[in-house]
Amino acid sequence: MTDRALYVAMTGASAMLRGQATVANNLANADRVGFQATLEATAAKPIEGPGYPSRVATEARTLGIDARMGAIRQTGNPLDIALHQERWLAVQDGAGATAYTRAGDLTINANGLLSTANGQLVLGADGAPLAIPPSQSMDIASDGTISTVPLGQPPSTIAEAGRLQLISARTTELERGDDGLMRPRAGIAPQPATGASLTSGTLEDSNVRPADALVSMIELARKFEMQVQLLQRADENARASASLVSMR
Repeated sequence: MTDRALYVAMTGASAMLRGQATVANNLANADRVGFQATLEATAAKPIEGPGYPSRVATEARTLGIDARMGAIRQTGNPLDIALHQERWLAVQDGAGATAYTRAGDLTINANGLLSTANGQLVLGADGAPLAIPPSQSMDIASDGTISTVPLGQPPSTIAEAGRLQLISARTTELERGDDGLMRPRAGIAPQPATGASLTSGTLEDSNVRPADALVSMIELARKFEMQVQLLQRADENARASASLVSMR
């Protein structure tokens, strides 16, 4: 019985550590534009194998991504965009493939290409990185169309520089990679977004609530301590049982 108690307590402690790591990652991204928190929980998992199915371990499970939108704040920067609910911006990941993000703090790099603040190139409707010609002003419409006024031209001279590649997808249809970017789950084909999909001159803050996350950290820490105490009690019981057996 002692080894069973040790195993159950060990799985509980392991699940609490994983939960703390998830909450810590959420807190670390509390200031990241467009970040959506990872949801973590624990569940009872029956132990399979020979004998009676009487043992149950603790299993940590990732429930997905929190789909709530973060707070929207005005910046006045024409390169800043806040995507509407269930809208995603297509970018190029480190391997050159297409991935998606809600981070709308865009910039123009030294090569004249539109990119995110993290350096991922923003893709246009044709799937290629968007090149922005030198201009004296720029505007991103609600459907992702980019308009500019070329250098040396009057304000009435407006040229279309391209269009953002935007998709419509529920958060549950995507999964987050190690690089923080989202990709479609197996068997799901993202659909192009139609109509108004963003608001320019604004940014969406992270939906992480630091106060709630700190409370979760404290709660998980106390649960971890309880599991460690169970491990210690199980070890003490094992030692006491061994001592009684040796006295016979």
